[in-house]
Amino acid sequence: MSAPSRFDRGHTDDLMSFLAASPTPYHAVANAAERLEKAGFRQVAETDAWDGATGGKYVLRGGAIIAWYVPEGADAHTPFRIVGAHTDSPNLRVKPRPDSGAHGWRQVAVEIYGGPLLNSWLDRDLGLAGRLSLRDGSTRLVNVDRPLLRVPQLAIHLDRSVNADGLKLDKQRHMQPVWGMGDDVRDGDLIAFLEETAGLASGEVTGWDLMVHSVEAPAYLGRGRELVAGPRMDNLLSVHAGTAALAAVAAKGSALPYIPVLAAFDHEENGSQSDTGADGPLLGGVLERSVFARGGSYEDRARAFAGTVCLSSDTGHAVHPNYAERHDPTHHPRIDGGPILKVNVNNRYATDGSGRAVFAAACEKADVPFQSFVSNNAMPCGTTIGPITAARHGIRTVDIGVAILSMHSARELCGAKDPYLLANALVAFLEG
Repeated sequence: MSAPSRFDRGHTDDLMSFLAASPTPYHAVANAAERLEKAGFRQVAETDAWDGATGGKYVLRGGAIIAWYVPEGADAHTPFRIVGAHTDSPNLRVKPRPDSGAHGWRQVAVEIYGGPLLNSWLDRDLGLAGRLSLRDGSTRLVNVDRPLLRVPQLAIHLDRSVNADGLKLDKQRHMQPVWGMGDDVRDGDLIAFLEETAGLASGEVTGWDLMVHSVEAPAYLGRGRELVAGPRMDNLLSVHAGTAALAAVAAKGSALPYIPVLAAFDHEENGSQSDTGADGPLLGGVLERSVFARGGSYEDRARAFAGTVCLSSDTGHAVHPNYAERHDPTHHPRIDGGPILKVNVNNRYATDGSGRAVFAAACEKADVPFQSFVSNNAMPCGTTIGPITAARHGIRTVDIGVAILSMHSARELCGAKDPYLLANALVAFLEG
């Protein structure tokens, strides 16, 4: 299969804008919701009674979003076509008592979230963003998108062996960023600064979920601008593609054999076990309520789930030119070679032969090439929301994604065409 003859760089431009505007899962789902609203979707509250009306709907919960489009003529037992993704990325997150420091430096106490490449956060200009919980029970998003913090590396003069022996970082001692000078460190300084930044009264913030991010903008790279460097591609690249695909399918307004769904979860990077993670009840509850709102029974729910397929879309590993021996010798996914189909016989990925056939059909319909990925037998394999989704809901699930370099770095790298190719494949999949 050949790639679509006309590459739309506009999709990749839009991805870069989405990455820049989404420093946290909370911002990512807010931005996805805004795009879906423009496509005619409407938010439904989990505490309200749902109706069976046709059209696009979505649920927001924390850093997760579930969106779906009910076409004209859909029955209560109509199966779903789901694009699954996750909104979180490895990073540094603010502790409950953030204010610390020593020796004339003011610092912010952070905890390591997920499995980041720690060295990629050193000597990088960092902003601070997240969700503030207010005294009245509401929440407010905040984003200080300017150089505010920095994790300074030790000078080579004080560690002469670093290049020979390798950099060794202690997560507690070496990863605390500085954000100013002074010996008078006081509890509440950071939150008071954020209250002022967000235009809130002093003492209004009673809780927070805050994380640091690189303020360097996503950028094209390479001789022909054929590469994209940017933060949080794992896995906002898939969230963006899934949002665009769902909006495109809904805009066609034609009768569909399936109900297309976007399920973007939080907390994949630390196991998915939360009320907004893939191992929680959110997706199953939304799908069941959709069936019941259309007058369905438990039998209809069982029939719908039996015919449902989920594409778990997450980034994967492109072959690294400097470390090719770390990859399987017969599976070398290339940048801009199209989305990858992830396979692991020990069920770290959920793909099987029948799932491969579903994805191959979607790619053939979209005229999009795809590649296969399998880990080197001597290397432990990562995992995704795919096996969790399959096991928890009993639905056929296929693991796919875009091949990138520098996964879990503060700044990752992909081909400029691959996000566009993925989105085209997702449109074809959701259309059935």
